[in-house]
Amino acid sequence: MTLDSTDLFGDVLDRRVVPVLLPMPAPRGYSYVVPDRMAVEPGSIVQVPLGPRLVVGVVWDGPDDGTVDPKKLKAIEKVFDCPPLNRDMRTFLDWVANYTITPPGLVARMALRAPTAFDPEPMVEALRLTERRPERMTATRERVIAAASDGYSWTRSGLAHAAGVSSSVIDGLQAQGVFETVFVPPPPVVTAPDPDFAVPRLEGPQRQAAADLLTAVEARNFSVSLIDGVTGSGKTEVYFEAIAATLRAGKQVLILLPEIALTASFMERFQDRFGAKPAEWHSDLAPRTREKVWRQVTTGQVRVVAGARSALFLPFEDLGLIIVDEEHDPAYKQEDRVFYNARDMAVVRGRISGFPVVLVSATPSVESRVNSEIGRYRPIHLPTRFGDAALPHLGVIDMRRHPPGRGGFLSPVLLTEIGRAIGRGEQALLFLNRRGYAPLTLCRVCGHRFQCPDCSSWLVEHRFRGQIQCHHCGYSERMPEACPECGTLDHLVACGPGVERIAEEVERHFPEARTIVLSSDLMGVKRLRLELEAIAKGEADIVIGTQLVAKGHNFPMMTLVGIVDADLGLANGDPRAAERTYQLLSQVTGRAGRTGLKSLGLLQTYQPQHPVMQAIVSGDAEAFYEREINERERAALPPFGRLASIIVSADSRQDAEGHARGLRNAAPRVDGISILGPAEAPLALIRGRHRFRLLVHGRRNSDMQSFLKAMIAAGPKERGSVSVQMDVDPQSFL
Repeated sequence: MTLDSTDLFGDVLDRRVVPVLLPMPAPRGYSYVVPDRMAVEPGSIVQVPLGPRLVVGVVWDGPDDGTVDPKKLKAIEKVFDCPPLNRDMRTFLDWVANYTITPPGLVARMALRAPTAFDPEPMVEALRLTERRPERMTATRERVIAAASDGYSWTRSGLAHAAGVSSSVIDGLQAQGVFETVFVPPPPVVTAPDPDFAVPRLEGPQRQAAADLLTAVEARNFSVSLIDGVTGSGKTEVYFEAIAATLRAGKQVLILLPEIALTASFMERFQDRFGAKPAEWHSDLAPRTREKVWRQVTTGQVRVVAGARSALFLPFEDLGLIIVDEEHDPAYKQEDRVFYNARDMAVVRGRISGFPVVLVSATPSVESRVNSEIGRYRPIHLPTRFGDAALPHLGVIDMRRHPPGRGGFLSPVLLTEIGRAIGRGEQALLFLNRRGYAPLTLCRVCGHRFQCPDCSSWLVEHRFRGQIQCHHCGYSERMPEACPECGTLDHLVACGPGVERIAEEVERHFPEARTIVLSSDLMGVKRLRLELEAIAKGEADIVIGTQLVAKGHNFPMMTLVGIVDADLGLANGDPRAAERTYQLLSQVTGRAGRTGLKSLGLLQTYQPQHPVMQAIVSGDAEAFYEREINERERAALPPFGRLASIIVSADSRQDAEGHARGLRNAAPRVDGISILGPAEAPLALIRGRHRFRLLVHGRRNSDMQSFLKAMIAAGPKERGSVSVQMDVDPQSFL
């Protein structure tokens, strides 16, 4: 439409100049002239000149800055034929930019990730049955005509497949005028889900939980519900009912999953319930598929999307519900360019547009637990497993009393239970959150340790590949035969275990067992999915894996879970260490006994009296959360206080430290906000860049964003190799 509203872009005299937000780190939109007879509105996706090239941008709200003579401005080149970003979406992008202190163009860039999808998809050539019939009828031709007599248009390959014939039969009929060529809209990337395809019969706690959730969803306004249920309690089936209600109301649904590329089982469960799979959105999708999904989401053709955190920035036509599954998972935090937590931003998006948000977890984050206790979130609890399946019996193995044999890492107690499980034809899972063979390699003669030349971290041995590798920058080299420091042959020793080393130990003890190692180092997404399917079908006896195995998989024959090093996550200064360890170990042990078989979970630990170990073994989640919440409140840590992390990096240590000190000195004096540091970050060197960290701590009601903006504005400017990254509400402290 042609703009004639004076409140969109200023007064009538200036209405032909509009701000365009470009996908670059600029603080505001650039001004462009709207050519005659070109219709734009806020949210229109346009192509504009920027220097010698053409770039995509979005017409934004408000007047242009008015500092440039319109006669000197460049004109918009093109308006794409796609729906504009609606007001709620633009408000959401502005909110994220302000909260994370990120240039708004970089946030808008996340909503424009499919540039070739901005124009409509081309029409597809198809065939339609005419009144003519072939001169000679055959059985194959009869099948084709019968299949096409429904009055619909068919693609050549689709019709051939439906009739069970080769495409040459179709070509022959078309040559005789039996079919005419027509052009039809491109097919949907997924079939529309049917909310009444396979309505389940919920029982007991599930029925009550679903009723509580539907009360919130059918109110058709903003609310946040927290489904808190033990592993295997049927949380997915409960929120499927909320999805069905939203679809019946004609709204779209977004399901966020922490590891979308590894959740083929979720897609199958969704298809069993709704008769079709949801559209996927994640980095492993083929570019053409991503473009189709983006386009069909904006037009409303795609009704349900299941995606990773970036799916939150898809411009839905009419979004009515967001589900955040495994809401506690650290994978929802992005720590690159735009630092944001998708769980928290999902709540913001629901609040802006006025629709419900559902958070789901067997081990909710402390923040979500507190919000449910104070009434900000609606608590929905599922205390028992579906079908009365028993939770696994949990116990600790005190490694001081039952140490492993020489050169090993598995206690005799755990080895005995593995033998019993596979002897019964069941499966055992060994969990160790360390990739590779060993986290450190050193020389027994001179003590030389293999360290990354570009990072302050040890090189991890990957014996299956014959390499040592840095897990922070990707540097790798062949595993040497001699020490590069002293030249001694055959005296390099691997220190500590990784999953590959545990696999080696398992094969020594159980040479006849079928063993699978699950690690992102060893396979791509497609192979991982195949391996997970094989495990679910019982085609493996012993599974050894990293945190990939804790992502909600359902292994029917898994009756034993062994945690190789339960203390691993507690050995750092992260204030969330206890919470993270509890969540991870609870999720892993929850893989056992999900189909009702008697099951066992064992935790190898040198700290059996640690509160985390006691909470897991006793099953007393309430006691653990109460203790953790009280400690957070005493220390005024989130959610009872606010944190922001500032990482200053540079090519030289002196430049990084100097800039960090300059920011500290420029910080305004504000009651209730304090700064710690600068100090070298725990990972003081990554990819050849030296890193110093400032940690800003404030009260719960502190205006952290204004404080940080004032500090950056008054502090030294970024020059040379210096770079400053701000992370509001940090999840990582490395």
